[in-house]
Amino acid sequence: MFDTRLRQALAGPLDTAARQLDRVWITPDRLTLAGLVLGLASAVLAAAQWWWIALATWLLSRLMDGLDGPLSRLRAAAGGRHNPAGGFLDITADFVVYGATVIGVGIGSLQSPASLGGWLPFACVVFAYYINGAAFLAFSSIAEGTGHRMDDGRSFSFLGGLAEGAETIAVHSLWLVIPQHASVIAAGWAVVVALSAGHRIVTGYRTLRRPVD
Repeated sequence: MFDTRLRQALAGPLDTAARQLDRVWITPDRLTLAGLVLGLASAVLAAAQWWWIALATWLLSRLMDGLDGPLSRLRAAAGGRHNPAGGFLDITADFVVYGATVIGVGIGSLQSPASLGGWLPFACVVFAYYINGAAFLAFSSIAEGTGHRMDDGRSFSFLGGLAEGAETIAVHSLWLVIPQHASVIAAGWAVVVALSAGHRIVTGYRTLRRPVD
């Protein structure tokens, strides 16, 4: 919901950081993989109830994820070859990290005697992510072949919704800050993601039904 405005606000700082990182041995794909490793580490740390270290690792993971795109565009502007494999790797890594961190927080919070709730809210979040991801990727794939592509600088045609990257980062951070309430947060988040998935399904269907100009 806030991704477009947040991307605009952070474009300058991220582009500046990308220029600082523009070294031969640093590539967009390596930043993506660094974000993946850090995200998986955050999930393991959350499962072990090392909440604050998990939070720091999670935020660093998302920073790496935010820098791979600007660095890729910087290289392309300098005459480099655009490689769609980077976009594929990026979205795949995101889905792996999102799912892993939900499971990690679920395991950690259920082990805590102060936890409120059980495992079901976390299962609902993963299920909602599954529906959301299916709608998002199916639309993007079909849009590419039918001329309905939405170009906002990303590798995929992205359908906006209530639950986007900014909201996901915020919620995943919140339940690492107050893990005793993680199940309650997960229950509310599952509803938001499910509503977002429904919105994407309806919007995607209507968009693909429209004739291409």
